[in-house]
Amino acid sequence: MTATSVAGAPSACLPDWDSIDWSRIHKQVYRLQVRIAKAVREKRWGKVAALQHLLTHSLAAKLWAVRRVVTNKGKNTPGVDGKLWRTPRRRMNAVRSLRQRGYRPQPLRRTYVPKSNGKMRPLGILTMKDRAMSQGRRPRTIQHGRTILSDGPPKEWPNVCLTAGSCQPVL
Repeated sequence: MTATSVAGAPSACLPDWDSIDWSRIHKQVYRLQVRIAKAVREKRWGKVAALQHLLTHSLAAKLWAVRRVVTNKGKNTPGVDGKLWRTPRRRMNAVRSLRQRGYRPQPLRRTYVPKSNGKMRPLGILTMKDRAMSQGRRPRTIQHGRTILSDGPPKEWPNVCLTAGSCQPVL
């Protein structure tokens, strides 16, 4: 194991963006997601809550969320704040800024895209930070391509999706 551990909360000495072992980060996040899935199957809701807290506060999950945001198709589309995370330094600053306490999402940048019938459809574009926060909060767990959460406390799981496909609300 290296000198910096990415399992716990982010510390002052974060690794350099270019030297991060992404396969190890993915393995840690995936392992926590599998543990959450197992706790859901066993209906151990306290364990689920504890593991989700661990996942959303871990440095590995924050690194993985920022990486997913800066490598997807919308990586060159700024939100209402006009900021992009193109340099490794800005990406690491973004990882440091992903905190649950005091987080308030920014308003969406509204653009219009043409529909097939010639009309225009509104499209809301999130800021980079809001995209990363939603990636970190989304409990995407893949378990052999099946939905593994179809029941449970309705107030705690209103829009949770645990499938291998697209993320749609499980009702």
